[in-house]
Amino acid sequence: MQKKGCRYGTHRVIAPVGTLPQPALKLDNTMEIYDNELLIDVSTLNIDSASYTQIRNACGGDENMMKNMILSIVDERGKMQNPVTGSGGMLIGTVKETGENFKNATKVKTGDKIATLVSLSLTPLKIDKIINLSAESDQVDIAGQAILFESGLFAVLPDDIPEKLALAALDVAGAPAQVDRLVTEGDMVCIIGGGGKSGILCCYQAMKNAGRYGKVIVVEYSHENAQRIIDMQLATDVIVADATNVMDVYSKVMPLTGGRGVDVTINNVNVPSTEMTSILITKGQGCVYFFSMATSFTKAALGAEGVGKDINLIVGNGYARGHAELTLNIVRESKPIRELFEQLYVK
Repeated sequence: MQKKGCRYGTHRVIAPVGTLPQPALKLDNTMEIYDNELLIDVSTLNIDSASYTQIRNACGGDENMMKNMILSIVDERGKMQNPVTGSGGMLIGTVKETGENFKNATKVKTGDKIATLVSLSLTPLKIDKIINLSAESDQVDIAGQAILFESGLFAVLPDDIPEKLALAALDVAGAPAQVDRLVTEGDMVCIIGGGGKSGILCCYQAMKNAGRYGKVIVVEYSHENAQRIIDMQLATDVIVADATNVMDVYSKVMPLTGGRGVDVTINNVNVPSTEMTSILITKGQGCVYFFSMATSFTKAALGAEGVGKDINLIVGNGYARGHAELTLNIVRESKPIRELFEQLYVK
């Protein structure tokens, strides 16, 4: 008989006792499952962009050093949770075993290929070997296993989209889904970090929702990524600028809004210190959605107060009801986005 586990995975927490798996410093990553768990043979990790950028920078882009850092994090914590950024990512793999009381047993069976829709920062993980890692891609091929708790979300991988493309899209599925909720017809929207994976998906959804009378402004650091947005017609205006330079971005965005600021700002960058840029360019009682895991919510909250901005600040929850299907449908609907993601992620 399998051991009985807590719905939220507290039975896997080693330290500190009494907390949940995500904020825990160490999890039990033995791969003998409890009655309400799913055991997954993992093929690929999609490490959160902020985390991967930090690891790459700390290792000077040396791929062997990056492998060793990832292995050491998982060995120390029992999960892939970057101790600097606190973030994780997600994975794809094949279901190996289902607990006898796993509540979603009717939705998945042994042999199914799935993507987890919860963070690696709370997922018990054991890596036997890193098979492939590229400093330029946040996808890491491994041999290993992982545990999904009863409360954990997942998606069976679709037949019409390559696995790694689906993984790349699903990793950031919360972002375009939140854009769909926040942006309405005629809105002015600014997407900071619009040239990355989440940014591109957000641009598509923002253009769709804002419509012909709206405006979608992209702020992008990379000239190459900015040109990509222009070529793909995913924005009405594209600004090449460093989002950490608050007043430079402010001086470039505000004239495009008639001086009043945008209705909605979406922050997708993978570097810190862009909070005040997002806040200053947003109109009073507008909304800033911080999808970036590099965000300091202390800086955002106290900074907004300090400049007298009465705006809604939304934490980048990676889950929104229907987010997986919405995001995969963007890939299906947009030939340019699909072709770009195939080029970047399908090797």
